Amino acid sequence: MRDDRPTSLPLVPDAGADCLIFRGNQLLVDAAGAPPSAWRDYLTAVAPLRLIPTGGGQGGTCFVAEVAREAEAPRGHEFRHLKGLLDTLPRALRERAMRSLELLEFDRAHQYCGACGSMTILKPDRIARVCTNDACAREHFPRVSPVVIMAVERGPEILLGRSPHFAPGLYSTLAGFVDAGESAEEAVQREVFEETGLHVRNLSYVASQPWPFPHALMLGYRAEYAGGEIVCAVDEIEDARFFHVDHLPPVFPMKYAMASVLLDDFCRRHGRPGFL
Repeated sequence: MRDDRPTSLPLVPDAGADCLIFRGNQLLVDAAGAPPSAWRDYLTAVAPLRLIPTGGGQGGTCFVAEVAREAEAPRGHEFRHLKGLLDTLPRALRERAMRSLELLEFDRAHQYCGACGSMTILKPDRIARVCTNDACAREHFPRVSPVVIMAVERGPEILLGRSPHFAPGLYSTLAGFVDAGESAEEAVQREVFEETGLHVRNLSYVASQPWPFPHALMLGYRAEYAGGEIVCAVDEIEDARFFHVDHLPPVFPMKYAMASVLLDDFCRRHGRPGFL
C-alpha cells in the first residue's frame, strides 16, 4: 500500500498564522462552530499528515492541516462534515474552509507526477507541486471541475429529479459535469437530454459557487422546456417530473447549495416567497 503522507511539510507557521484542521471532509470546530484557537498544541500532539499554506489572512499566513482518520478531537471540540457547516459559518470562514479543503485534495492527489511518476514537492512560493525529476520538472496546480446545474422550467413548473443515492422522498435540480471540448451551455442541453430525454432552450446563466467535494465549480443556469417526454436515464435518475411552484417536494435543506439558489430564484419569480 502506498504511503499517503506528503513528501514534504512546510516550516512551522509563524506566530501570526492561523490554521484550519480537517479529518477527511470534517472540519475541527468548538461547541460554537468555530475553529480551535489552540491549534498548535493539537497539531503537535497528533502529527498532521499534511500542512499547507493557503494564502494571507488577517494577522498572518493561513494554513490548512489534515490529520489521520483515527485522530480524536480535543476536549470541547468535534469534527463536523463541512457540508453541515456551510449554512452557519461566517462567509469569510466558509470561503476559506472550502478553499482549504480543495487544496488538501490537490496536495493528496498530486504526491506523484502524473507525467512521469516521480515524486513531487510543494513549491514554497505558490500553491503548486513540482516534479522532482529534473528531466520532467512539470508543475501541477489545483484542479477545478466545472459542473452545470439547471432549473428547467415550464411556466410555473420546475423539473426536479431523484438520484438513487438521495434520501427517501428528496428531489433536486439536474446537474452534470462539463465534458471535454464542450461549453457550459452545451453541457446543460446534453445533460438534460441524457438524464430525462427532454429538450431545452433559452438558457440563461444565474450564478456560480465552489463545491469542494472534491473540487467542483457549480455553474447555475435557467432553461426553458422545449419538448419531449420524460424518460429517466437508468442508474442515474430514479424519478423526474415537473412540480408546480405551489406544490414542491422535499428538497435539500442546505441553503448554500446551488440547487437551493435556483429554487429560490424560481419561487420568487413566480410570486412565492423564497426559502433562502
